[in-house]
Amino acid sequence: MDSVILQPSGWLGKDFVSQEYLPAGKDEYYLRNTQNIHLDCQWRHLRANELERLVKNNNSSDNWDDILVTDQFDPDQIQNTEFFGLVRIGCVQNKVLEHHDLKLPIGITNSKIISCDLGKNVAIHNVSYLSHYIVGDQCILFNINEMHTTNYAKFGNGVVKQGESEKVRVWLDIMNETGCRRVIPFDGMIPADAYLWAKYRDDATLQKRLLDITQNQCDSRRGFYGTVGEQCVIKNSRILKDVKVGSFCYIKGANKLKNLTINSSQAEPTQIGEGVELVNGIIGYGCHAFYGVKAVRFILGDNSSLKYGARLINSFLGDNSTISCCEVLNNLIFPAHEQHHNNSFLIAAVVKGQSNMAAGATIGSNHNSRANDNELQAGRGFWPGLCTSIKHSCRFASFILLSKADYPAELDVPLPFSLLNNNVAKNQLEVMPAYWWLYNMYALARNAWKFTARDKRARKIQHIEFDALAPDTVEEIFFARQLIEKWTAKAFLLRNGESAKNQSEDDLVQLGRRILNGAESTPNNLEILGEHIERSRRKVVLLKAFAGYKAYGDMLHYYAMKNILQYIKNNKGASLEKMNQEFARERERLWVNLGGQLVLNSDVEQLRRDIDDGTLATWNDIHARYDALWRSYPLQKQQHAFATLLHLTESNTLSRKQWHDALDKAVKIQEYINKRVFESRKKDYENPFRQATFRNKEEMLASVGTIDDNAFISQVEAETDDFRTLVENVKQNELQEIKWRENYEPE
Repeated sequence: MDSVILQPSGWLGKDFVSQEYLPAGKDEYYLRNTQNIHLDCQWRHLRANELERLVKNNNSSDNWDDILVTDQFDPDQIQNTEFFGLVRIGCVQNKVLEHHDLKLPIGITNSKIISCDLGKNVAIHNVSYLSHYIVGDQCILFNINEMHTTNYAKFGNGVVKQGESEKVRVWLDIMNETGCRRVIPFDGMIPADAYLWAKYRDDATLQKRLLDITQNQCDSRRGFYGTVGEQCVIKNSRILKDVKVGSFCYIKGANKLKNLTINSSQAEPTQIGEGVELVNGIIGYGCHAFYGVKAVRFILGDNSSLKYGARLINSFLGDNSTISCCEVLNNLIFPAHEQHHNNSFLIAAVVKGQSNMAAGATIGSNHNSRANDNELQAGRGFWPGLCTSIKHSCRFASFILLSKADYPAELDVPLPFSLLNNNVAKNQLEVMPAYWWLYNMYALARNAWKFTARDKRARKIQHIEFDALAPDTVEEIFFARQLIEKWTAKAFLLRNGESAKNQSEDDLVQLGRRILNGAESTPNNLEILGEHIERSRRKVVLLKAFAGYKAYGDMLHYYAMKNILQYIKNNKGASLEKMNQEFARERERLWVNLGGQLVLNSDVEQLRRDIDDGTLATWNDIHARYDALWRSYPLQKQQHAFATLLHLTESNTLSRKQWHDALDKAVKIQEYINKRVFESRKKDYENPFRQATFRNKEEMLASVGTIDDNAFISQVEAETDDFRTLVENVKQNELQEIKWRENYEPE
């Protein structure tokens, strides 16, 4: 415990910044004066009658000459308050501020104010200790025990101030518990920044450059005041220390807020509620933290929520996410994460967004030795089911669904959109490829619509790809199909008593492809085994491998045609000939999920080089590069889609017949999606166990509605009609173009 120091009388409110940290010719208020937006006010000293009224109202000051006011000043609105140091008070009128039925008079009562600037028409009542703050216009501060700023305040940024040791720097130990991937938090940091910093740990130059960029971005001078933006309400709270509060923020009943930046605006107000304790963090715009939340060393992305006793420690929670009740430690979580249950926890992981943690899910934390946990890496759409337990280290492709189980060994699952099952009775791990497409189409089709609808950010700094079928997942599908081909060939040879050791990798792939496409006679009940998926000696069995393989092919075709048609729709004059000329190239196979934004690996490598050599010298420069890459992404995605179609047709360019066949197949797939969306949702309405809780059918319909009331199903039906129309229009336009050429182009 630090000692209690005896200071001389008159010291309170003075010497906020010691002389050694003041530039020549500057006083302790020089930074305060740059922060205060109301310095254009015509400040004046108190008049004799005003001073008399203040003293009569039981106010006191160590030096009344240090109290400055404006011409609109009603001294009767200030009562029973002590002032120390330089205090500047904006307009004070005999009026009332109201917020959510709380009505308080403008003015200051029953408070202690130390060296503060107060905006126009503020209501400050029962604030026991308010020190070194700049408070914006029309703010309410009510029933606060302690609210003050130190001269070394960092407001959640991992900066080292003048004269401080490197030991005091705040880091975030994300992705694992060792601290080897730690990053420095700063206001404005997005998941892409954190991933770039933490992932490429072997790039020593990059690590040093990012540290320097961050340190230089955050002002290391001492003496900045805490700020409260305009029209904020802070009430019934205990301790706020070194907190920067954005405008229109609402804080009620907080226990402790320390070393924070709370971003907030009129368009995206942030709210912090009862029993909350937040320390060493950055809170994004439009966030909510309520009901006993504990967070230490953290960043909360824009439009995200912590609720109901959630614990968030050494973690970055991406935009549009919600965590309730549970425990989350040492994680980097990309946007659109959902975790709602008290008996679940997520430890030492990078989860790449659009994820959902079910009740009882225990992700990570072996604790079978004295060593730190290792890491878990999960692609987009990670969904461990009820009471799922997995250990480090694990890696999952995108959109993996884990059925309820205690998975006994480390996992590396490269098959996206799969269902994983631990079959204890048979002592085998089972993987069903393309499960989402085959049996859960409603959820898959709803994916992009759902997350787009939930994206309430007014400022979209972190760019996010919400489509389930995008270049990253498509490349995973290509890899998965090749693995299934190889494993199918091995199973076929084994069934025929032949050895796969004499076959090359390409021979196995070609044989497996013929078998899966029906060109080879296949034995009944061919057991196809996966390899290197689980760190154990038991079997890993592929379920419905033939159906999954075909589904993967349909997914690739649908992705390709959907994006090619979007290109045609957006670009007047687009034609098959033009696409063959401009898009027929090698498929880009390496993509990086950079915080939710998909970027070509080659562009990430160039980004790293440009940071290393100083071309990108600030985080603003780096974010501008993200923006430029995002603008390039739609065309890159469409080029990748065309290359995907070329791969499926095994062509270097598309013939007219191949193109028309591809259009017809795309319509059939869209109609299949429409049908499967309806059928997968219809099961919920026809399930007799769901009907069992209702007295009769009428009560059920009144309680849950009918499938015809489902807005998303209606939307998919409309999209299917639009898709058919678009394809027909493309065909008609091509026909007209061909006829025009036949009639008017010279031979």
